[in-house]
Amino acid sequence: MTFDELVKKLKGMAAKVDATGMDFLAVQVDITGDNGGVFYVEVKDGKVNVEPYEYNDRQCRLIISMDNFNKLISGKLDPVAAFTLGKLKVEGDVGKALEFGKLIKK
Repeated sequence: MTFDELVKKLKGMAAKVDATGMDFLAVQVDITGDNGGVFYVEVKDGKVNVEPYEYNDRQCRLIISMDNFNKLISGKLDPVAAFTLGKLKVEGDVGKALEFGKLIKK
């Protein structure tokens, strides 16, 4: 999967998520490797937005490979296990990273 295909897929997934009642969330995801890139996920006013840009005022930053991120969003890799095994690195508010983990399970 290319980075552009991933962002398109995530935008489609985000449109289906009901984030009503969720607190504001701004997470930047850095996909590492040959087919990497940067995108952000923002939860605001009950909606989830995904854009292929850096988010300067992010609450946390996740660093993960394309393969592991695909496993994460497909439910084949638990976010906490990924962090524990070093497959996912978190910079910033770890609590917000956990909220993001709950969001991708929706």
